[in-house]
Amino acid sequence: MDFGRDVQRFLTEMRARLTPEEAGVTVFGGERRVPGLRREEVAQLAGVSTAYYTRMERGNLRGVSESVLRSLARTLRMDDAEAQHLFDLARAASEGARTRRAKPRPARLPQRAAQLIDTMSDVPTVALGGLGDVLAGNALGRALFPHLFPDNGQPLNHTRYLFLDERARDFYVDWERDAHHVVSALRLIAGRDRSDPALMALVGELATHSHEFRTWWAGHTVNVHSAGTKAIRHPVVGELTVAYETLTLGSAPDVRIVTYLADPGSTSADALAMLRSWTATTRPSVEDEHSSPSTGAHSPAGPHRPR
Repeated sequence: MDFGRDVQRFLTEMRARLTPEEAGVTVFGGERRVPGLRREEVAQLAGVSTAYYTRMERGNLRGVSESVLRSLARTLRMDDAEAQHLFDLARAASEGARTRRAKPRPARLPQRAAQLIDTMSDVPTVALGGLGDVLAGNALGRALFPHLFPDNGQPLNHTRYLFLDERARDFYVDWERDAHHVVSALRLIAGRDRSDPALMALVGELATHSHEFRTWWAGHTVNVHSAGTKAIRHPVVGELTVAYETLTLGSAPDVRIVTYLADPGSTSADALAMLRSWTATTRPSVEDEHSSPSTGAHSPAGPHRPR
């Protein structure tokens, strides 16, 4: 990934989406050749020279002060995720090649977290690593996302599943929205740590094999989606909509525990209740799978599906 080009695309998109009227800039007629704000307008609003802002937009964020970054974030109406991404990019530019981070360790689910997931038997729950590696799921979580938990084999990476597995496009009712969310989350990770070889390999693989991913990755949208809804077409209980909440662990910040619920009294709640009944037979617990020497946390058994 080209760092300078990433910075340029990000800042260009930020100023392109903001109209002069929204920014409080007086327009004195004449045709504007660029969408959104001009560079000189951004510079004036942020309190820096046009040359200085132009240098930043061309990818040189090295040495830019925190006050200037905050002013730029306010000027371009960045939300929290976008502002954090800007700071991450500036930090990466300042560190440059001088800082060599240790090779990132694969995300692992702590034993106590596995026990917690297992006790949440009435709520579909899945544990994910930052790049979409599926680390574990309780019985109902495995049943809700059967494609991710093959009967015989390792759980799938959710990010690869979304873009490289045709089943995902039918499983997720609004596949495009959900896939966009994953791309924006990867962008945030890339801003924090561009030295992660697993991230580089994943992005390269997806960009090579998925036109949608390649197009959206170039767009440089960043966002955080820690809560929301997903509409799915389940192969057993049919279509349902579930609300998700993301929990983080102090002992393992690179692990996300995601829970799924349906609105009480809704048809989706009925479908989820039907799924609970379907998974009521004896199944291995998350804790057993997590501690098993033959499978480990990365290979929980999936629910048996009808043939």
